[in-house]
Amino acid sequence: MRGGWWRRAASQVGRSVAVWGVSTVTMLVLAGILPDFQLQSADGDSATTIAVTAALGAGAFGVLSAVVWPLLVRLLLLVPALVLGLLVFFLNGSLLLLALRVNPSGQPEAAPETAVIVAAAMSAVASATGAALAVRDDDAYRRRLARLADRRRGRRPPCDSTPGTLVVQLDGVGHDVLRDAVDEGLMPTVARWLGAAPGREDGDHREPTHRIVPWRTDWSSQTGASQLAILHGTNHDIPAFRWYEKDTGEVMVCNRPTSAVELQRRAVARTRDGGLLTADGASRGNLFSGGAGESALVLSVSARRGPGNRSRAGYFAYFSDPANAVRTALSFVAEVAREIGQSLQARIRRQRPRVSRGGLYPLVRAFATVVERDVVVAAVMGDLLAGRTAVYADLVAYDEVAHHSGPRSRDAAKVLGRLDRALALIEKVAEHAPRPYRIVVLSDHGQSPGETFRARYGLTLGDLVRAGCGLHVPRRARRTRSGAEARAAVRAALRRPVEEGGEHHRPARHSEPLVLASGNLGLVSFPDVPHRMSREELDARHPGLLTTLANHPGIGFLLVRSEEHGGLVLGARGAEIPLDELDGDPGPLAAFGPGAADAVRRTHSFPHAPDILVNSFHDPADGEVLAFEEQIGSHGGLGGAQTRPFLLAPLACSPPVAADGELVGAEQIHRVLRRWLREANGPQVPLPAQAEPGPAPEERAA
Repeated sequence: MRGGWWRRAASQVGRSVAVWGVSTVTMLVLAGILPDFQLQSADGDSATTIAVTAALGAGAFGVLSAVVWPLLVRLLLLVPALVLGLLVFFLNGSLLLLALRVNPSGQPEAAPETAVIVAAAMSAVASATGAALAVRDDDAYRRRLARLADRRRGRRPPCDSTPGTLVVQLDGVGHDVLRDAVDEGLMPTVARWLGAAPGREDGDHREPTHRIVPWRTDWSSQTGASQLAILHGTNHDIPAFRWYEKDTGEVMVCNRPTSAVELQRRAVARTRDGGLLTADGASRGNLFSGGAGESALVLSVSARRGPGNRSRAGYFAYFSDPANAVRTALSFVAEVAREIGQSLQARIRRQRPRVSRGGLYPLVRAFATVVERDVVVAAVMGDLLAGRTAVYADLVAYDEVAHHSGPRSRDAAKVLGRLDRALALIEKVAEHAPRPYRIVVLSDHGQSPGETFRARYGLTLGDLVRAGCGLHVPRRARRTRSGAEARAAVRAALRRPVEEGGEHHRPARHSEPLVLASGNLGLVSFPDVPHRMSREELDARHPGLLTTLANHPGIGFLLVRSEEHGGLVLGARGAEIPLDELDGDPGPLAAFGPGAADAVRRTHSFPHAPDILVNSFHDPADGEVLAFEEQIGSHGGLGGAQTRPFLLAPLACSPPVAADGELVGAEQIHRVLRRWLREANGPQVPLPAQAEPGPAPEERAA
């Protein structure tokens, strides 16, 4: 033991000296290249003096990076992540200027902008050198990776030898998109797990280690509904990504911190269970915690105040290493430039469909594809090295890019390749973990392609609803064919064959309709009516509205409540089918495939279902839908690949369903994952709790 300690200490000292030497040489080279970076006085110094100056400068910079940098990052945890990323270069350059200022040898100096360049280069070289020297030293490799973990984790007791489970969510990646990426050689790690040989047609296959199956989402095919059910066992009363609740007068948005807290609270109250990760779990980059004791970049935790909020600890654990900060910042800048270039190419080529990708979007994309990915992967590696029992992590890169570039675009395909490399890195780190790990990969939904509703028809869903209500709409919308037909339908319903010049028939006693969008799913509510309006009430109040919506070519079907039939599906040409008759005659739902009727019936039972649910047109031939948001790759409703995500798991896990069965709904995914955790870890993982029947909106916290 004592000899081993000395060997490790000597090895560490040797690596430190080597890194110091390389940093010194790097500083000398940069001083020779950059005119505004000087290591000698104006009168000139000997080569020895210059070398000593460089060595002392490199040493001081290294010490400051190791000691001062973590303190700076901790102080900046309250700064928004995008701002922190932009501050990385400035902070690193400031440390170099401080190192040169305290240098007792010579008179080194550098212009501030040059100091930023020198500091970035030295951090990158030092990181690469340390990593290269540690390649053959497993202990050093593990120690280096462990530094990426949360520094406040504390000492953990030794873990047992049972397998841990890591679940990685590739946000928005559909089953067919993943299979095609494997076949095209874009994802070699996943291909190896599946025993595939990309690009080979001679039948050469490896022995698979994993199996992949598709599953079907609920009507609300989006991360909020799917991930809440996967982590907490229920997504009851989540009709969309955003919806209006009449009892409180609030618009709930799944990616809003306060909404995420409330949705998680409701789920726990309904299931009477903490979540999937209550047994020594960690939640990374998710909307919800899953009951995990360790969280980083978790939205439902980020809204908390006080010392109990550890969601931002993942930033500190990662950015406390200045080399990581510089590398991620450089990648961030490169990704912004990549997005600007790709957007410009799309405009030059007059690519269709296309949406605006200006404003802050390049920064948002770079955060999702670089910062979030790097921090989450680093946190996961720390969890593996700590031997946690269960880890659930979400990588949102593909989903963000596919929304604006398209789910089958080259831009999105390149992101899949980078995600595959992240999986390969995680797999490599798992080999050094203190326990074996089962790596499960899944998606929460897919994405369906198609141009936007506004691009095709010249008006938004909100414009169409207002026109159908006889309310004022913008001039551009009035001039469209859809707007003119809507106004004509209203005039006919009100028995006003001639439109009165410039007059808009707006009932003063009624509030404005509230129209919200969730991909190709639209929600219409009338806030002044305290209950869910019936079809009969809607016809009495706005006689032309339902007819206008149901007969519009961009709309597939409507769901409303009927006093006579209960739930009622409306379609074009007067189609009206009660929910309990859909199995015999799917009517407008026929184009949306099997399971659509069950999904619609379930959503109809939600206490906070809106007055009108609107699902866009869907073309089964090419899988296209029409998003009510400005997205050419969308999800949130029924139609196409958005409802067909995947579940990829090791063969060591029991089959998720029987050979002739089908995975339906995110709640079933929760039960499958809970079963796998019990198979691996025994009774310390509780059985999935059964959600209590019936709604409980009155349980909202004061």
